[in-house]
Amino acid sequence: MRLWLILTSLALTLFASHETQSADVSVTHAADGAAKVLSVDYNNETGQWQDVNWWQSANVLTALIDYMQATGTEAYLLIVKDSFRKNQSYQFGDFKGDSTDDTAWWALALIDMYDLTHDPMYLDLARTDEAYIRGYWDEVCGGGIWWDVTKTYKNAISNELYIKLTAALHNRTIGDTVYLDRAIATWRWLQASGMVNPNSLVNDGLDTPTCTNNAGATYTYNQGVILGGLTELAIATEDQAYLKEAQKIADAVIASPHLSPGGILTEPCEPLSTCDLDSTSFKGIFVRNLGELSRVIGHHPYRTYLMTQAQTVTRQNNDGASAYGLHWAGPFDIRSAGRQHSVLDLFNALQ
Repeated sequence: MRLWLILTSLALTLFASHETQSADVSVTHAADGAAKVLSVDYNNETGQWQDVNWWQSANVLTALIDYMQATGTEAYLLIVKDSFRKNQSYQFGDFKGDSTDDTAWWALALIDMYDLTHDPMYLDLARTDEAYIRGYWDEVCGGGIWWDVTKTYKNAISNELYIKLTAALHNRTIGDTVYLDRAIATWRWLQASGMVNPNSLVNDGLDTPTCTNNAGATYTYNQGVILGGLTELAIATEDQAYLKEAQKIADAVIASPHLSPGGILTEPCEPLSTCDLDSTSFKGIFVRNLGELSRVIGHHPYRTYLMTQAQTVTRQNNDGASAYGLHWAGPFDIRSAGRQHSVLDLFNALQ
């Protein structure tokens, strides 16, 4: 963690110009409003957000925790603690779900909460979830984590999340070698699997019978989570090669006419009007992880891209009262927790 703090401090220092400081003030104000709207939609009975799926509530928590870390406020700490408490008994208990990715989202939120509060209870729960997910690794297709408990699909997101989870646990566990070995092994398997295509974009998963790239959509969150995983690996190993691999994927997204048409991040489903509930969270996950990568590189190479997203969203995709829609280039459609946390993730990435 010491390396993370040094690099983050350096990145912030390098960008402490008057112009950047002014932009940060504007972003902080926008983040304040976005977080406040998000908190209103919390369901006190369930401990979840009322218009998203269970895994997305974990991402809402992550956005709120990151906001509190960035601003130094504890405004939403009671809501966050309440949500963790009420969801601990959900599905199989201790945040274990019927898919490995759902479990991993909660585990990463728990690690984020540990970073905020320094309460070891949250880190212990994340370790419990890692052990559960690890049980779905086998040698079908040469390795990798199954997406579902019925073992029908090996995909990118479950394995990317596992890389990030194990590397993050290593970075918070003195004397660890096991978590780091697992993170490195999973990254090597993902590289060899063929899911990262020749365009340096990540397809959704493998065709199970043939163990080949299924040419599934290049969802933005599949591009994002691996950025965060490789960033954690770079922190763990001090090996810049992981950052270079992450930059290839990040640069491919920014250059893609499908994922960044006109320079604005766009989900593949948006032009087709086929976006489902899950996809409302995807762009937020991408920019959250892009921000993590950008800060650790040191000269914040993706700040301009992130600021362009923030400026466009605030001008073209809000209801005038700090609620944000799906289409970052506009127009505003409807308010929902998935849409809202995604934009808060964007503002957080710039703080």
